[in-house]
Amino acid sequence: MTDVDLDLAHVRAFVLAAQELHFGRAAESLSISQQGLSKRIARLESQLGTDLFLRSGQGVQLTEAGRRFLGPARQTLAVADQALAAVRGEHRPLRVDVWGHLYAPMRALAQVAARTGELPLELGHGRDLPSVAAALLHGDIDAGFGRVHPPLPPGLTHRLVRLEPVDVILPETHPLASEPALRPEQLRDSVLWTPGSLDRLDFLHRFAEQFAIRHHAEAPNLGLDHFLTGLTADAHRFSLIPSDVPLPQAPGVRSVPLVDPTPLYAWSLLWRTNNGHPLLRELLSTFTTQAGRNRWLEYDPAQDWLPEL
Repeated sequence: MTDVDLDLAHVRAFVLAAQELHFGRAAESLSISQQGLSKRIARLESQLGTDLFLRSGQGVQLTEAGRRFLGPARQTLAVADQALAAVRGEHRPLRVDVWGHLYAPMRALAQVAARTGELPLELGHGRDLPSVAAALLHGDIDAGFGRVHPPLPPGLTHRLVRLEPVDVILPETHPLASEPALRPEQLRDSVLWTPGSLDRLDFLHRFAEQFAIRHHAEAPNLGLDHFLTGLTADAHRFSLIPSDVPLPQAPGVRSVPLVDPTPLYAWSLLWRTNNGHPLLRELLSTFTTQAGRNRWLEYDPAQDWLPEL
C-alpha cells in the first residue's frame, strides 16, 4: 500500500459523499454526475483495496474502513488547499465562528481584533461547540471562539484565553434580589432558567451539579431580551451571565455578584491542529498579549470555581 498515489479528486468525492451520505447531493456539490462520482469512489476503493461505503436500497453508510479513512482524508484535503493557497500567494481572511451567543463572545473577540489593526477576520456564528468542531474538521472555518469542554474530536486543539467572573441575574421579586452578593449554595431552592436544554449547556449543567441546584426550567434561545423576559415570569428563577455582559434595559432584572466561590466562565480559541493559516498565529499572539495586559487568566482556587476544561 505504500506505493499508492491517491487522486485528490477521488478523495474529495469520498469526503463529500461521507458528509452527505447521499451520492446525488455530493455529486451536485462537485458539479458532476452521480455516475461520475460513483466512478471516482469506486477507483478510490480499488486503490485502497477495501469498500468505503455500504450501498443498499435505503442509501449508503460508511464501512468501518470508511470511518477510519474520513478523518485523515479531510486533513489531506485541508493541507492540499493550504499548499495551493501558498503557491498562489493568497491571503484570505481568517474565518472564525463564535458560539455561546447569550454570553456575547464577540465582546472579547472584538477587543483582541482591535489590537491587531488590519487583521482580516470573517466572523460567523456556530450553533454550539459540536457544530463549530465539525466546521473546523471540514475545513469550512479556521478557528472557533467560545467555551470548550471535553471530549474534543481528534485533530482539534484549543488554548484558554480568558476567565470571566460570572454574576447571578434575578427578578427583582426574587427573595434574594436585595442581597449585595450571594454564595452559589444560597440558590439551591431557586429555579435555574436556561436558554435551551440543560444537558446541552455544559457550564450551567456543571454549576447545577456542583451546587446542588435541584430545579430548572428552560426556553428556546431567542436572544437575551427574550431570555430576560422569561426570567421575570417566575420570582424564583435565576440564571448566570458573565459580569461584563451589558444587560439591556430590561425592567425587573437585577444582577448580583457571586462569591465564595466566584464561578469563572472560560473562553478558548479552538482550531484544527494542522491549520497553517499565518493569521491564526497572529491572533493567538494577540490573545496572549491581551490576556496578560488585562489579567484575563487570573484564577485563585481558594476563591474561584472553575469547571474542568
